[in-house]
Amino acid sequence: MALTGNLVGERPTFVTHLECSLTGERYEADTLHGLSAAGRPLLVRYDLAVAGKALSRGALETRPTDLWRWRELLPVRHAASIVSLGEIETPLIPIPGAAARGVIVKDEGRLPTGSFKARGLVMAVAMAKELGVTRIAMPTNGNAGAALAAYATRAGIETVVLCPDDTPEINVREIAAQGARVYRVNGLIDECGAIVGKGAAEGLWFDFSTLKEPYRIEGKKTMGLELAAQLGWRLPKAIFYPTGGGTGLIGMWKAFDELEALGWIGSERPKMFAVQASGCAPIVKAWEDGVEHAERWEDAQTIAMGIRVPKAVGDFLILRAVRESGGRAIAVDDADTLAAVDDCGRRDGLLLCPEGGATLAAWRKAVAEGWIDEGDEAVLFNCATGLKYPLADFSQTLDKNELPDLATL
Repeated sequence: MALTGNLVGERPTFVTHLECSLTGERYEADTLHGLSAAGRPLLVRYDLAVAGKALSRGALETRPTDLWRWRELLPVRHAASIVSLGEIETPLIPIPGAAARGVIVKDEGRLPTGSFKARGLVMAVAMAKELGVTRIAMPTNGNAGAALAAYATRAGIETVVLCPDDTPEINVREIAAQGARVYRVNGLIDECGAIVGKGAAEGLWFDFSTLKEPYRIEGKKTMGLELAAQLGWRLPKAIFYPTGGGTGLIGMWKAFDELEALGWIGSERPKMFAVQASGCAPIVKAWEDGVEHAERWEDAQTIAMGIRVPKAVGDFLILRAVRESGGRAIAVDDADTLAAVDDCGRRDGLLLCPEGGATLAAWRKAVAEGWIDEGDEAVLFNCATGLKYPLADFSQTLDKNELPDLATL
């Protein structure tokens, strides 16, 4: 165990090795890796027995409630590697107007760059810096590219981002505004990823595609760590998670196992619901077919760009978590997603992004189908601020010189 610094002083780190998520093959830590030899994501492993002796729940609860409070369960070894834009603990917001009592939204739009992508990319960029990476490329549907641009620029790492040509305009512009070179591609995200992979094979950059480096999962797992702490070291009955690449769902499932190993929670788990759009639902089809790997979804279409991922490299990890939890994969129509966004904004004052709206639509479907009870405590993940997306204009005009009876307004 090596003692190294963190944002406020010295800290122990407990990483022991990396492990192939498919075969269990062991890989050396502190070495730059992409996928395993089997072409599957690598998972970071820790000496949790020693970590549990070094850190107690009581000690953790005295720390500032930000992402870096979990440092013993994170991979960064050196303080100089840390990049930060203020990764806060995100709040839990009840939405009694749009859903039943007991349904709460974890609002990830409060994070830097306005989305939960900040969690994964701050960790991945810190580790890239620590391991000597100087040039990165990544495909994105928008929010991940924005987070990468911000953190990589702060770390002094050159960045190239490729996005589908119909990516929301605000995302494309914020990527460039935060220092990356951004290119629009006439294809979907996996086709952008193929171009990134080609460049990586030619030695032009390091491939930062979802799950093709080991550390985005470690940042995303803090959602699960935070949730357990916020609920008093218990877990909800159900979690609804917008699922494209699925890094956050995989990360939370890993977090729960690590917390149990520390003795901080028991063996009970939430039902994990992987939420997809009807126009792009490869995980749903694989779940319904009872298979472990999902086929590419052709002609993928949805207003929820963040979950328009035709094929995910971590498909089997998503499906395992869903099945082991007793949950399921759910597809929702865009019309139901838009209705959920509208209801939550008008009834509860919380503006969801389309992907967040999909989780509310999925919760409603789960209740209607009897997959959960309406009274079950459920957490919905709103993955980004709704302000990043076009909003309908319901304003009206007043003429200051010919005002109507103001009582009619």
